[in-house]
This record gives sequence, structure tokens and C-alpha cells, in this order.
Amino acid sequence: MARRFFTPTDLERISQAVKEAERKTSGEIVPYFVDQSDSYDEAAWRGGALFAAAALVGIAILHLTSDTWHGWGPTEIAIISLGAIGLGIIMTHRIPLLKRLLAGNELLELRVAQRAAQAFISEEVFKTRDRTGILLFLSILEHKVLVVGDSGISARVAQAEWEDVVEAVTRGIRNGKPAEGFVEAIRKCGVLLEKKGVRRRRADRNELANKLRVGRKPGRKSS
Repeated sequence: MARRFFTPTDLERISQAVKEAERKTSGEIVPYFVDQSDSYDEAAWRGGALFAAAALVGIAILHLTSDTWHGWGPTEIAIISLGAIGLGIIMTHRIPLLKRLLAGNELLELRVAQRAAQAFISEEVFKTRDRTGILLFLSILEHKVLVVGDSGISARVAQAEWEDVVEAVTRGIRNGKPAEGFVEAIRKCGVLLEKKGVRRRRADRNELANKLRVGRKPGRKSS
């Protein structure tokens, strides 16, 4: 999955960006990527219902306007409706824009927040001496970015102060360059942490791996 968006060179650049950002701060930055935070089955069923409704409207229009209409019975109409439902489900799963529209922004935000919380736990972002872990979470289908800081970070950095970091990643997505977005966001993250006094101490060591984590389907471990 990561190969669709990140080359080996991109992955190395992201790792180096994390390493560089952590040289002057005790923050432990964990970049995390997933192609989508949920399967959004609700959206697929809505797509099926929408396609079925469109098919029934088409049948009604044909009945009212066609001179060659001979009439379809309940069996034929049921078969067409079921086919339309199936087509709608398939198309919703395959077309990201349609999936986003039918899921709705409220559900997208909820699922991304839930997946980010899962990633925070599964990647053990909390497992640092001073609770200075930071999850930089990107869910590509939803075009959503979240920054989740552990208690040692959130005590110093307000959530609103991560806006420039979030914008760097979203700008990279818009430009079709997610790796550049991550690199710039990580750099900004390091600058912000240093500004807020989350400075590196002599006894500090690298507690969390610098690599980009790639999320799998819900219930499977990331890499």
C-alpha cells in the first residue's frame, strides 16, 4: 500500500526528517499513514440505495415517455433494483470521492479520530520516559490529518498550535506529494517543540523508531 504513495527514497527522507527534528527536542515524532480509516460500509449501502432509486426513476420516466413500453412486472423491476444496488455498492467502494460524499464529513472525522486513537496505542506513542510522543496521522481517503500529542506535549502545546503542521501535510496531499508534506510537517513540528521548550536533554535517547508507520485494515497490525 505504501508503494502507491511513497518510494523507498521518500521513506528514507521521512526517517531523516524525524531524526533531524529530534536532535534538538525530546519530542518523539511518529509519522503514520493509512489509505483509509474505515471501510465505510454505511456509505456503500447509501450508494446502493441511491443507484436503486435512480433506476426506479428511470423506469418510471421510460414508462411515461416511451411509445414502445410494454410494461415490466414486479420480477423484472426487482432484478433491476437489485442490480442497481449491487452496482451502487461497488462504485461507492471504488470511487473515493463518492465514498466521501456518501459517508459525510461528520462520520469521516469520527472514524479518523478513532483510527488515530488506535494508532496511538498500537504504536505505543505513550511509551516514552517523559510522555513526549507525538503521532502525526494521515488518512489519505478522507484527506484528514491529526496531530496527537502525549500528556508531556499537550501540557506545553495547545491543539490549535499544530495548524501549520497539519496544513503542511494537507498541502502535500493536494499537490500529490505526500512525502514532501510529511517532511515539511516534521520540520515544523521540531521547530514548534523547540520554541515551546521541549528541548533535548543529555540523557535523552531515541525511544521510538523514526520510520513512517503504514496502517493496515482495522484489526491488523501496522508496519
